[in-house]
Amino acid sequence: MVNAKPDPRALRESPLQHLAEQLAAAEVTGEQAVAIREIPFATMIGIRATPGSTAHEAIAAQLPEGLPASVDSVAGDSEDLAVLWISPDEFLAVAVNERPELLETLETALGDERGHVVDLTSNRTIVELAGPAAHKVLRKITPTDVHPRVFTVNRAITATVARTPVLLWKTDETTWRIMPRASFAEHIAFFVMDAMHEFDHVLID
Repeated sequence: MVNAKPDPRALRESPLQHLAEQLAAAEVTGEQAVAIREIPFATMIGIRATPGSTAHEAIAAQLPEGLPASVDSVAGDSEDLAVLWISPDEFLAVAVNERPELLETLETALGDERGHVVDLTSNRTIVELAGPAAHKVLRKITPTDVHPRVFTVNRAITATVARTPVLLWKTDETTWRIMPRASFAEHIAFFVMDAMHEFDHVLID
């Protein structure tokens, strides 16, 4: 009998795995509810392709809703596969349900055309902040204007949270994804949890 090889994925540890209990305990309930969690191991693929080029068209054809067409926009489904606009020729594909085949699919689409497709899965993690008070917590920790009239759903930008560069993505009316580089994830988590504390006691309009 041949022993099955262990799945190496079972040995992985996410940047915030050791804080899972603290993240759960930080949840605030009631009218000013807000919760924090990590979405670990999302597949992230960095893409560079000039709009209008053969490379851009070939890569877009392999994605459910193509590549974003305008500044700060997102194409796709935040609960499956979405692509964030990073700069005029730079995009980040994010699949919260792991898609290990995505890299090869997009590399094949790019072929020998000018551009690049690179696996950035280990580069960042996702810290999700959700609840009616989520944008109020963010107002305390980022200089970015996160008022609902300004920061609309399915907008994603490069911003600073806790004085740290992140990608900030609003996935629905009360849910935000903060995407720091892995080495800054713990700093972001503690800063956000600290900002959540006052909502346990005070109603803030």
